[in-house]
Amino acid sequence: MKNHFTIGILLAAAISPAWAQLASSHAPTLTAAQPGVSATLEANGRPVARVNGTVLTDRDLVREEYTIFPYARQHNGIPSGMEADIRAGAMKMIVFEELVYQEAVRRGMTVAPERLAKAQADFRKQFASPRQYDETLKSEFKGSATVLRAKIRRALLIEDLLKREVDDKSAICVAQAREFYEKNPQRFRYPEAFSFQSISILPPPNATSAQLKEAHRRAGEDLRQAQATKSYDEFGVLAERISEDDFRVMMGEHDAADRSKLPPAVANALAAMQPGQVSGIIEFDTNQYAILRLKEHISAGMRRFEDVQPSLREWLKKQKSEQLRRDLDVRLRQNAKIEEL
Repeated sequence: MKNHFTIGILLAAAISPAWAQLASSHAPTLTAAQPGVSATLEANGRPVARVNGTVLTDRDLVREEYTIFPYARQHNGIPSGMEADIRAGAMKMIVFEELVYQEAVRRGMTVAPERLAKAQADFRKQFASPRQYDETLKSEFKGSATVLRAKIRRALLIEDLLKREVDDKSAICVAQAREFYEKNPQRFRYPEAFSFQSISILPPPNATSAQLKEAHRRAGEDLRQAQATKSYDEFGVLAERISEDDFRVMMGEHDAADRSKLPPAVANALAAMQPGQVSGIIEFDTNQYAILRLKEHISAGMRRFEDVQPSLREWLKKQKSEQLRRDLDVRLRQNAKIEEL
């Protein structure tokens, strides 16, 4: 499940995620579907579910479908192979939202008038023009500011309950992160690796003997030019000009590559080199040649806790948050009456 509510179709990402769901969720009638694409993202207020007697409509469902697959407009709908899963996920989410809202009401939670007024004012500011706002108010909220205010209040109550039950309970302290680090050392080990530049000479598939001979000749000429370079930039410029692999567009540079995933001939050559050194001609596959320049030889090791702590705590918080949301969903569904229509 996602951690916050959706940004509506008409509004910019600056809207507070707590009540951004109030943006226009109306999906215009789509034109004829493209091959393999569903054109079902239409909304006319048809009931799709009932949660403890409260009816949810296809407007709610379409809002979530657009959130899960935000490119629906560009694709003229949802690709047919994805439609069932996206609709199921959207249905689960709108039911969850409603259950959270009902639980907030059951607990007697309230929204301060000042906060509600500010949220309503901020909501209105996001529209490009008064006309756009009025059209949305009419199409989505029955032309009523009272209905809009009720929807905003609902969204804020959902945000508040999730803050209590999920966000406030998902914080991870340094001690918890260190405990995970110490119990899972395999997650923080890194293998021996090399970062390097390459110039490749690749004869065509099914090359003739003449073509193979020419490739070997070129390799010798390329080696003389490569060994004449004195820096990363010089080797990179040469790689861009003469190399025949895809890395040429990046000055021949390969990011740190796990030694075990490199061809043995390449790995062994790099292991014997010093940073900045240019290799001889390496035949790494039958009749395929490379010239390498070592940038860095990274010995196998383990990342320090101090280096991984921020990202580790964030990852653990996300895992805990997702589990808390799942647990909350299960609890709220236990005694709920949910009907899909």
